Amino acid sequence: MIKILRFTEYLYLLVAVMAAYKIVTTWGQPDQPLALMGVFLLVSIGMFFFRRNYRKKFEQRQRDNNPS
Repeated sequence: MIKILRFTEYLYLLVAVMAAYKIVTTWGQPDQPLALMGVFLLVSIGMFFFRRNYRKKFEQRQRDNNPS
């Protein structure tokens, strides 16, 4: 389960990199959805940190409930 959570974190980073690339390559060209790509960039970075925080809390809760 935790491996899936870690994988989805990095998918959000991949989306952020792709959005940043699209912004850089289409900068200055008319009729390009730069604002939409900017929103994707910001939301995906925010979701990366949100999911990372959630996963770390989940791991900590598992360690606290299963002392070995």
